[in-house]
Amino acid sequence: MRIPYWSGGVAIKTVYGKIEGLKGNQIQRIQRIYRRRIPERRIISPELARYMTELSYEIGRQIGVMVDRGGNVQFVVVGDARRIVWPDISAYRVGISRLRGLRMLHTHLEGEPLTRDDLNDLALMRVDMIGAITIDGGGLPGRMHWGHLLPPNPEGTIWRTMEPEHPSRMEMDFLEFIRSLEDEIGRSQRVHQVEIGSDRAILLSVTTGPRSAVRHSLQELEELARSSDVSIVDSIILQRQTIDPRTLLGRGQLNDLVIRSLQQGANLLIFDQDLNPSQVKSITDYTELRVIDRTQLILDIFAQRAQSREGKLQVELAQLRYLLPRLATKNTAMSRLTGGIGGRGPGETKLEINRRRARERLHRLEHEMKQINRQRDQRRNKRRSNRLPIISIVGYTNAGKSTLLNTLTHSQVRVENRLFDTLDPTSRRLRFPRDFEAIITDTVGFIRDLPRDLIAAFRATLDELKEADVLVHVIDASNPRLAEQVTSVDSILADLGLRHIPVIRVLNKEDLMNPLQMAQYQRQYDGIAVSANDASTLPPLIHSLEETLCRPLQTARKL
Repeated sequence: MRIPYWSGGVAIKTVYGKIEGLKGNQIQRIQRIYRRRIPERRIISPELARYMTELSYEIGRQIGVMVDRGGNVQFVVVGDARRIVWPDISAYRVGISRLRGLRMLHTHLEGEPLTRDDLNDLALMRVDMIGAITIDGGGLPGRMHWGHLLPPNPEGTIWRTMEPEHPSRMEMDFLEFIRSLEDEIGRSQRVHQVEIGSDRAILLSVTTGPRSAVRHSLQELEELARSSDVSIVDSIILQRQTIDPRTLLGRGQLNDLVIRSLQQGANLLIFDQDLNPSQVKSITDYTELRVIDRTQLILDIFAQRAQSREGKLQVELAQLRYLLPRLATKNTAMSRLTGGIGGRGPGETKLEINRRRARERLHRLEHEMKQINRQRDQRRNKRRSNRLPIISIVGYTNAGKSTLLNTLTHSQVRVENRLFDTLDPTSRRLRFPRDFEAIITDTVGFIRDLPRDLIAAFRATLDELKEADVLVHVIDASNPRLAEQVTSVDSILADLGLRHIPVIRVLNKEDLMNPLQMAQYQRQYDGIAVSANDASTLPPLIHSLEETLCRPLQTARKL
């Protein structure tokens, strides 16, 4: 509950907390705390400390204040006998190297030091400091226990508690102390950035089932994050009976998450689950960390990898389709931007302008993609007229597709050991021993739960697979998630309507496998064992491709 403090008939301040049962004159005296001011360079004045302890002793409840760096009381709060609940201070912005600009001072009725709740409030709210004034006999102030946050450090210590001191003897220059602390935090952050050169992320998976069911998925999220040059400081699986529709997590787990991010200097949360716009906003507002989900991470990787004009257009198209329903701005989102003659009335909000611009850009991109698709159809028709058979290499991302293309065609397509390194399709000619040629194409890799927006944007590229005479499904036989990856690729091929095209399965990375295990996989998946970077292992694959491609030609000759 909160009670307004009235001046001249206008409510200008509010008393927060548990004021039920207090007498009218007690509430008025509590309200008068707003009139007090602390000298800028002091933590607290002896006069304010005594005023608060006397009132607190009288009503048997904790009394707290939040004071800005100018010494002005911004919030007055009443708690119960054991703890105090602080109001929302999200309007006071905080930065990576900057604290909130408020100090929290409150009374402790039983002479206890800072409690765990106090220190959690210090960490979660990122205030300048927190202090607890003990009460001696008759309501006089005793010593004040206080603490402050620490910069990121190897020990993972978040806060430091100082030696308690009586308020009248606390002579330190508080403003200079806070400036020095923020400078130190800033230096620590810059050192982290120099050392790692990337974001520091905590990865999360929230599940109502057993942890083992999502462990592989979280491992894949780690690989995706590393492919996006993100430094991973922690990976967490949170098990819950029910999923909170607003934040996925409970309040206690969110608190633990914020504290862990402070301990490890994390500035980014990556969820394995797809988040809706309201969940992203709720988690961001509560933790004040950047929040992205699995789909957004994949889109970011694609944005980094796109090289051709077509690839960049496809990625931007997917990003806009993902972003459009999430376009919302905080606090000032609904402020009016238009006015004057012809602009009065409902007007157009900033949020509406952002959405309109995004839709306009989306329409332009779709128009450009239609032009590119027409050019693609012309190339496709030309290939048909040349009657060259087409081989398309498909498979899970980072299975070795580009390496196989290079070895088969003696090409120099860029190859790196990271997810989605190939984004723009690459085509080469392949000559077979039977003296005929085919076009062989390396395509974008697949992944479990490939984002719908991405599939829609790359539809034209993926539709090229429908023109293939044979699909070469490259499988990373050394991957412990081989079975899941095969199922994911088969599912995507079925969704694209490609079941009618012959598929040759290639079990790659034979050189890393136990021969007995590889023989079992060959029987299980009816695949051909190869090492994509070793040409001597490829003849069985080449022979199988020849047989598959020549079969329709032989049938046509008989007819």
